[in-house]
Amino acid sequence: MAKNTYRTRQEEEREVKGKTEPTRTVFQMIESTLGLNNVLTKGLPVQQMPKIFFVMGLLIFYIANTHYADKVVRKIAKTKSEVEDLRADYTTLKSENMVKSKQSEVAKRVASMGIEESLAPPYKIEVEE
Repeated sequence: MAKNTYRTRQEEEREVKGKTEPTRTVFQMIESTLGLNNVLTKGLPVQQMPKIFFVMGLLIFYIANTHYADKVVRKIAKTKSEVEDLRADYTTLKSENMVKSKQSEVAKRVASMGIEESLAPPYKIEVEE
Protein backbone atom coordinates (compact mmCIF):
# COMPACT_ATOMS: atom_id res chain seq x y z
CA MET A 1 0.00 0.00 0.00
CA ALA A 2 1.21 3.51 -0.75
CA LYS A 3 2.38 5.72 2.06
CA ASN A 4 0.99 9.23 2.50
CA THR A 5 3.83 11.61 1.90
CA TYR A 6 1.94 14.87 2.53
CA ARG A 7 3.04 16.56 5.70
CA THR A 8 2.40 19.97 7.14
CA ARG A 9 5.11 22.22 8.46
CA GLN A 10 3.81 21.91 12.01
CA GLU A 11 4.09 18.12 11.91
CA GLU A 12 7.62 18.36 10.58
CA GLU A 13 8.59 20.86 13.28
CA ARG A 14 7.09 18.60 15.97
CA GLU A 15 9.04 15.64 14.73
CA VAL A 16 12.22 17.70 14.73
CA LYS A 17 11.57 18.80 18.32
CA GLY A 18 10.82 15.25 19.40
CA LYS A 19 7.11 15.68 20.15
CA THR A 20 4.81 13.16 18.59
CA GLU A 21 1.43 14.07 20.15
CA PRO A 22 -0.38 17.09 18.71
CA THR A 23 -0.76 20.14 20.94
CA ARG A 24 -4.31 21.10 21.85
CA THR A 25 -5.59 24.62 22.24
CA VAL A 26 -7.89 25.79 25.00
CA PHE A 27 -10.86 25.85 22.66
CA GLN A 28 -10.20 22.30 21.50
CA MET A 29 -10.13 21.12 25.13
CA ILE A 30 -13.41 22.91 25.89
CA GLU A 31 -14.99 21.45 22.76
CA SER A 32 -13.88 17.92 23.64
CA THR A 33 -15.11 18.16 27.26
CA LEU A 34 -18.51 19.60 26.33
CA GLY A 35 -18.96 17.17 23.46
CA LEU A 36 -20.57 19.72 21.16
CA ASN A 37 -19.36 17.94 18.02
CA ASN A 38 -21.81 15.07 18.51
CA VAL A 39 -24.70 17.36 19.43
CA LEU A 40 -24.42 19.83 16.58
CA THR A 41 -23.59 17.35 13.81
CA LYS A 42 -27.07 15.85 14.10
CA GLY A 43 -28.73 19.24 13.71
CA LEU A 44 -30.12 21.89 16.01
CA PRO A 45 -31.46 20.33 19.25
CA VAL A 46 -35.03 21.68 19.13
CA GLN A 47 -36.06 19.89 22.33
CA GLN A 48 -33.41 21.86 24.25
CA MET A 49 -34.47 25.28 22.91
CA PRO A 50 -36.86 26.17 25.80
CA LYS A 51 -34.08 25.57 28.31
CA ILE A 52 -31.64 27.61 26.22
CA PHE A 53 -34.13 30.48 25.94
CA PHE A 54 -34.79 30.33 29.69
CA VAL A 55 -31.08 30.56 30.48
CA MET A 56 -30.70 33.41 27.97
CA GLY A 57 -33.62 35.22 29.61
CA LEU A 58 -32.01 34.81 33.03
CA LEU A 59 -28.74 36.19 31.69
CA ILE A 60 -30.47 39.22 30.17
CA PHE A 61 -32.35 39.81 33.43
CA TYR A 62 -29.10 39.54 35.40
CA ILE A 63 -27.31 42.04 33.15
CA ALA A 64 -30.25 44.47 33.27
CA ASN A 65 -30.44 44.17 37.05
CA THR A 66 -26.73 44.93 37.36
CA HIS A 67 -27.07 48.04 35.19
CA TYR A 68 -30.08 49.18 37.20
CA ALA A 69 -28.20 48.70 40.49
CA ASP A 70 -25.25 50.73 39.19
CA LYS A 71 -27.60 53.51 38.12
CA VAL A 72 -29.26 53.55 41.54
CA VAL A 73 -25.88 53.69 43.31
CA ARG A 74 -24.84 56.68 41.19
CA LYS A 75 -28.18 58.39 41.90
CA ILE A 76 -27.78 57.81 45.65
CA ALA A 77 -24.27 59.29 45.61
CA LYS A 78 -25.50 62.34 43.70
CA THR A 79 -28.42 62.83 46.10
CA LYS A 80 -26.13 62.46 49.10
CA SER A 81 -23.84 65.21 47.83
CA GLU A 82 -26.84 67.47 47.16
CA VAL A 83 -28.12 66.88 50.71
CA GLU A 84 -24.72 67.80 52.15
CA ASP A 85 -24.71 71.05 50.14
CA LEU A 86 -28.24 71.91 51.25
CA ARG A 87 -27.38 71.14 54.89
CA ALA A 88 -24.39 73.51 54.69
CA ASP A 89 -26.59 76.25 53.17
CA TYR A 90 -29.21 75.72 55.89
CA THR A 91 -26.62 76.01 58.67
CA THR A 92 -25.18 79.20 57.16
CA LEU A 93 -28.59 80.83 56.74
CA LYS A 94 -29.67 79.82 60.24
CA SER A 95 -26.57 81.38 61.83
CA GLU A 96 -27.02 84.59 59.81
CA ASN A 97 -30.67 84.77 60.87
CA MET A 98 -29.73 84.30 64.54
CA VAL A 99 -27.25 87.19 64.32
CA LYS A 100 -29.74 89.48 62.55
CA SER A 101 -32.51 88.78 65.07
CA LYS A 102 -30.52 89.94 68.12
CA GLN A 103 -31.98 92.98 69.86
CA SER A 104 -28.93 95.13 69.26
CA GLU A 105 -28.82 94.28 65.54
CA VAL A 106 -32.54 95.02 65.16
CA ALA A 107 -32.05 98.37 66.92
CA LYS A 108 -29.22 99.28 64.51
CA ARG A 109 -31.33 98.42 61.47
CA VAL A 110 -34.45 100.37 62.53
CA ALA A 111 -32.48 103.44 63.71
CA SER A 112 -32.45 104.72 60.13
CA MET A 113 -36.26 104.74 60.18
CA GLY A 114 -36.38 106.88 63.30
CA ILE A 115 -37.43 104.14 65.70
CA GLU A 116 -35.53 104.06 68.98
CA GLU A 117 -35.07 101.33 71.52
CA SER A 118 -37.08 101.76 74.74
CA LEU A 119 -34.89 102.27 77.81
CA ALA A 120 -37.73 101.69 80.32
CA PRO A 121 -38.26 98.10 81.33
CA PRO A 122 -41.61 96.56 80.49
CA TYR A 123 -44.24 96.46 83.20
CA LYS A 124 -47.28 94.32 83.85
CA ILE A 125 -50.75 95.81 83.67
CA GLU A 126 -53.12 94.35 86.21
CA VAL A 127 -56.87 94.85 85.98
CA GLU A 128 -58.85 94.56 89.19
CA GLU A 129 -62.45 93.49 89.03
